[in-house]
Amino acid sequence: MSTPIPKASPDEVDRLIEQYDPESNFRRLIGFSAAFVTLVSVALSSWHVYTAGFGLHNEIAHRAIHLSAVLGLCFLVFPRQKRLPGAWEWIVPLGLATFYLMLGWGLIRSVGSEVSMGGQIAFFGVLVAIGGLALPFRGLDGSSTRIPLRDWFFAALASSFSLYLLVFFQEIFIQRPGDHSPLDLMMGVIAIAMVIEVTRRTMGIFLPLMAVVVVLYGIFGPYLPGDLAHRGYSVPRVVAHLYKGTEGIYGIPVGVVATFVFHFVLFGIMAQLTGLGQLFVNLATIAAGRFSGGPAKVSVVSSGLFGMISGSPIANTVTTGVMTIPMMKNVGFSPRFAAGVEASASCGGQVTPPIMGAAAFIMAETLGIPYSHLVLVALVPASMHYLAILVMVHLESKRLKLKGMDPSEIPNLRRVMVSSWHLFIPLVVMVTLLLMQYTPFLAAFWGIILSIACSWIPKLLGRFGQHMVGMAITPRALVQGFEVGAKSALGIGAACACVGFVLGIMTLTGMGFKFSAFVLTLSESIAQSVMVIDIWNWLDLKQLTVLFGLFFTAIACIIMGAGVPTTPTYIILAAIVAPTLAQLGVPQLATHFFVFYYGVLADVTPPVALAAFAAAGIARSEPMRTGVTAFRLSMGKALVPFAFVYTPAMLLIDFSWPPFLLGIFSTIVAILGLGAAYTGFFGRKIHRPAFVVLNVLSLSLVFGNPIVTAVAAPLVLFTLYWHWRGAEHDIPLGAIR
Repeated sequence: MSTPIPKASPDEVDRLIEQYDPESNFRRLIGFSAAFVTLVSVALSSWHVYTAGFGLHNEIAHRAIHLSAVLGLCFLVFPRQKRLPGAWEWIVPLGLATFYLMLGWGLIRSVGSEVSMGGQIAFFGVLVAIGGLALPFRGLDGSSTRIPLRDWFFAALASSFSLYLLVFFQEIFIQRPGDHSPLDLMMGVIAIAMVIEVTRRTMGIFLPLMAVVVVLYGIFGPYLPGDLAHRGYSVPRVVAHLYKGTEGIYGIPVGVVATFVFHFVLFGIMAQLTGLGQLFVNLATIAAGRFSGGPAKVSVVSSGLFGMISGSPIANTVTTGVMTIPMMKNVGFSPRFAAGVEASASCGGQVTPPIMGAAAFIMAETLGIPYSHLVLVALVPASMHYLAILVMVHLESKRLKLKGMDPSEIPNLRRVMVSSWHLFIPLVVMVTLLLMQYTPFLAAFWGIILSIACSWIPKLLGRFGQHMVGMAITPRALVQGFEVGAKSALGIGAACACVGFVLGIMTLTGMGFKFSAFVLTLSESIAQSVMVIDIWNWLDLKQLTVLFGLFFTAIACIIMGAGVPTTPTYIILAAIVAPTLAQLGVPQLATHFFVFYYGVLADVTPPVALAAFAAAGIARSEPMRTGVTAFRLSMGKALVPFAFVYTPAMLLIDFSWPPFLLGIFSTIVAILGLGAAYTGFFGRKIHRPAFVVLNVLSLSLVFGNPIVTAVAAPLVLFTLYWHWRGAEHDIPLGAIR
């Protein structure tokens, strides 16, 4: 008798997502607070749907409307973050309060003669209130069901600086462009303080502290040592640059979230309401369930399909993991390995077309390329991502001699398609519109509208639709979906506003070029040191410099990804690293994809591997060891970004068939070699000498050099064949896990 496939409990899914994803840790409000948040959230989603279908406002006004609602809702929806350890609980907020007052003092010192004493007192009173109310007094925290007065005050203040630009738009931007009144600048200081506080509320402390450092860098540039020094800018100049215009708070990141990301997040929520997520799991079970270690392969395939409509690795991990992780444990996988598979696979959602998370939309806007082109470019990296995981899952399954799922557990393809065909319509239409180069927000608009309309097809067909599945999106469900959609976009909106500080100061001071020059110099120095020992002149200085530049970038992505979500990590590092690698001849698109890809991998990289920790919560395994397992399972795909930098044809850059096919072949062989090495098995156990050989040869294949590939690829394949031929030997079951 087969074990039935466990069904996901909605409450369990919500609890796990809230526990491990700070962007989804919402209050469970009741009464007036709940009604008010629902009203504002539904209004925000409705406004975005309307503008997607019938036209946007001007750039500043659209972004200001978006932020006024988003930042206000953040304080109402999110409770205060977990307390910092020890004295840091007080040191950090006191330091931030001091920073706000310092900005205010610097501003008043410059424009004080134009502001009355009463105005100055009121301005400092607001800053003192912000700093004081942000201190960790437990009595100010409220509860999970009630919004405290402090957060109502913060919500009003966070909305006010965007509303100020909207109310006085004509005067500020038309009548006196470039002229900054004292009130403009005071609202700018309040804007900086509230963006930092709202990001601390939704994302933790790392990104806000980075914002504080870069703002101080812009002000105190002349006092810094060596190459870090710059001319320095006054507080009014810095505040105006960050607050007014499109290079700070209202920069490209917020613009992309307000015009693209919000709509696709909302589409993902509506698609899940119709039952599309369960359909993906069924299709994955049909495609992979019957093979060795079937549930693990189902996990990989379903995570890839679900990633098409979800840009969140943690939501992907939990939504599919509550079904696939128990299935993996039932057939013999250890809890730690089952959780690692799910976490590693789910991180691919952000690189899987057609919806690849916020970073992909920002990439398209930054590089000035159509999003439809980016969807095509992402096909090869996404395919390699999932191939790498499937290889390791297959080898682990063979090592443990696991069978596939029982036929009774695998749905019938014909029945699934007959009962669920209507759920494909919104996704197919949306992808078609993207490929026809319609705007992404118009494609998302029709995806949302059709998700609602097609959910009613079974009911409209009457008795002919009685065998069809899916939930009709009733008015009540629509309100719920619009509310959840708005809440799901709050965290990324706050983070992108805060990242605007980094980008704004970089454009003002040239900070990005200084860091780029440092990375370039360091990479060249190490490359030259390596060249000294190359007595046969096999190595190329430029290629080595690129290699070390990419290596340092990968390390930076992993380190920053430990404290910052993928999108801010991508925005910051792409701005810093892209100029460096461009000087070495690396195409911009390849550089941006490299940073994007490694930012995604940070979600399964200890010590802060949130996707792995979420999966560990489902599997009841030890979180840190699960993170290590997930990272090991990601080793095969970790070399993929290096491959498409050295072979840009894989990203359709200067495309021609010979380098494209050579790159695909060498990458697949490298994935096979690394997969076998880090599983420790290919027909029989792989011992240390073969482990070293497979690593060295596989890594050499990423350079895309025809001569190297001609030598290394046959050696990798021969090593694997030799082990496979020895499969009749006894297989020790003490695996590398």
